[in-house]
Amino acid sequence: MAADVGSSSLQLPCVFSPKSRQYLALCAQDGRLRIWNTDSKTLHQEYVPSAHLSATCICIAWGPCRTVKEGPQRKKRKSEAVQEEKADLLAMGTAAGSVLIYSTAKGALHCTLDGGHSGGVNCVQWHPEDGLLYSGSDDTNIVEWDLQTGKARSKWKADRAAVTSLSVSPDGKLLLSAGQIIKMWDLDTKEIYRKFTGHSSAVTTLRFATTRPPDSNGLYFLSGAAHERLLSVWQVRQDGKDKNSVVSFTLTDEPQHIDLVQSNNKEEAVRLAVVCKDGQLHLFEHFLNGPCKKPLSPSCSVQMSDTKDSPVPIPLLAAALTADKLSVQLAYGNHLQPVMERVEINTAERHICLTRDVQTSLSLTMETSVSKVKTPIVNNKSKVLVPGLPGHQAPVKGTSEKRKKDTDTKEISIVERLGEIDLSTVPSEKGAPKGTASLQTDNFAVLLVQGLESNDASILNKVFQTRKEMVIKKTVARLPLPAVLPLVEELTKRLQGHPFTAVLMVRWLKAVLMHHTSYLASLPDLVTQLGVLYHMIESRVKMFHKLTKLHGKLYLLMTQVATSDSSNTVTEVDHTAKLVYEEESSDEDEASGDEALRDDEDSDNWEEDEVLGEKMEEEQVDEEEGDPDIRRDSKENGEEDMEHGNESEEE
Repeated sequence: MAADVGSSSLQLPCVFSPKSRQYLALCAQDGRLRIWNTDSKTLHQEYVPSAHLSATCICIAWGPCRTVKEGPQRKKRKSEAVQEEKADLLAMGTAAGSVLIYSTAKGALHCTLDGGHSGGVNCVQWHPEDGLLYSGSDDTNIVEWDLQTGKARSKWKADRAAVTSLSVSPDGKLLLSAGQIIKMWDLDTKEIYRKFTGHSSAVTTLRFATTRPPDSNGLYFLSGAAHERLLSVWQVRQDGKDKNSVVSFTLTDEPQHIDLVQSNNKEEAVRLAVVCKDGQLHLFEHFLNGPCKKPLSPSCSVQMSDTKDSPVPIPLLAAALTADKLSVQLAYGNHLQPVMERVEINTAERHICLTRDVQTSLSLTMETSVSKVKTPIVNNKSKVLVPGLPGHQAPVKGTSEKRKKDTDTKEISIVERLGEIDLSTVPSEKGAPKGTASLQTDNFAVLLVQGLESNDASILNKVFQTRKEMVIKKTVARLPLPAVLPLVEELTKRLQGHPFTAVLMVRWLKAVLMHHTSYLASLPDLVTQLGVLYHMIESRVKMFHKLTKLHGKLYLLMTQVATSDSSNTVTEVDHTAKLVYEEESSDEDEASGDEALRDDEDSDNWEEDEVLGEKMEEEQVDEEEGDPDIRRDSKENGEEDMEHGNESEEE
């Protein structure tokens, strides 16, 4: 029994155990492997792979039934040792390229097969006799694993495209592999025995339909591909003239899960149960004795719906044929908690619709004999918060515990509570009566949950108007987990609005990411939930970088213009006198006054001094006559002043 689910399919793997059909193994949206007991309808075991979020399980396959010898420490195995063979090992192919072997007898991981593939494993198939396992991957290779050593025995390139399906013949001598071309391999030599072409898309299903030896013309197998509404049956002829399919079974949608009972001779018909992508089950019964030109329609089709006034179809997950030809083992509903049922089907009717009342509330329960977790003592007053499941709209409930304790106070309606909450006011004074509603964070959490449930804009606007960081943090921290995703969606919607509201919404978004990142990271469909928010923030950040570059350039230009304007004003020197001293005329005072004025570099009396000193200037050196700057320098040094003063006194 293999889950023939390729990478092109979004169906989650779901497989019944072989022979007894005692177990149902499936991987749900959270990446966990759950094994259900079909007899007691309870969860038998649950296994969480270490990399279940990053490397999800793509395909699972039950190994051949065997006598379980492992686990001597478990005393309960003695009562079960009477049974001859049981389904034990389960192979899981992951998106990281590794194959996990899980043991139901141990209740733990048996071994991990690593290093064989560089791409995700799309299909796994067991050898019917030896402890061998075959796996096909996106890296176009097939690996043969030995479970005794946990290593790869051989590896070869199977196709140009990814290997999406495998099937081993009942005698264990031939192996079918398929990407877009179906190839039959001789397992002894690892060489191609035959090729079959005819599918336009990736083949997701391969199954041998007969157990007859390959040296005659009686070996048949069937194949199904993505986006095709039929199953093709191929005959392996001895003369090699097997280019086209001999029989085709018509379906209503792409095949997702197949179970068949192989025929041992020409007088025995092949029984086939096919679950399609649309959730319907089709049953076929046909004698394979050569080509049949007309496509075969199902002998019986089964659908399921609920018992509501407007019935909604319930998808079938898997089906298994039993030894009794009248009954079929079905699994339907949700992958997190499937409903298992053995149904008797009257094949005389072409179309059958079964009505069932499927419970919407999910409760994963383990068997008490298997569970090693001690049941905690639950107090009546305590409250259990269950995280919301992806895609499951659980009722969001939030209650104020503090309000319930005070039994004397009357219950306040939503309208009154909204009227009494004023975010801009100061907390109530000491003299205020006890009955008045105070501003508390649990009130905000309750209001926020109610606003998100009822999509009431007035309640949400009241809550989102607050700017206090502490109130926002405590409100977000008190939110129940199922309300986190609706809150993020509401914040995303408001972030796309006016920039003023976006500034307020960023504070709420920051508080959500601080408190509930671990819950958000555990959601497998997180990309679709937060994709709009991520792209919006990314586009605004890119625009912010462009705006900062433009701001820098404009700032540089403005500073250049400002500095050039200021330099022009500095060069214009004011030549008016700041201070003028006037004293009584005396030669010594005038001389000393001239010296003081010259020391202060005042230029008002400069012309008078030049008139008085014209005679002395004629007697100076030629260099000083031609260069007025040199003359000014010497005057500033005070040497010339003294000479001028002495000459004027002599005159």
